[in-house]
Amino acid sequence: MTATEYASEWRSAGACLSADPDLFYPISTNGLARSQVAEARAVCERCAVRRQCLDFALRTGETHGIWGGTTPEERRRARRRKQPGKLFTMPDLARVS
Repeated sequence: MTATEYASEWRSAGACLSADPDLFYPISTNGLARSQVAEARAVCERCAVRRQCLDFALRTGETHGIWGGTTPEERRRARRRKQPGKLFTMPDLARVS
């Protein structure tokens, strides 16, 4: 399986496919946008490919949007804490949420 096939495979199983894409790209994570972030996270909570989504965002340095239930700020904090060569685990995700 190529990297492109892998990306397409998990994305086609995302719970976000039935949601408005704008939901996952709030204009901020503060103030009134908090409810939008919470709604996007609720979609991610029930997603079977949440882990793959977060892995993709971390691996590619995604700087915008909600990916795998995390905000850009949470992913930046997780990347700073990550030790070189160490894979992210679900507890890493729990610490940034």
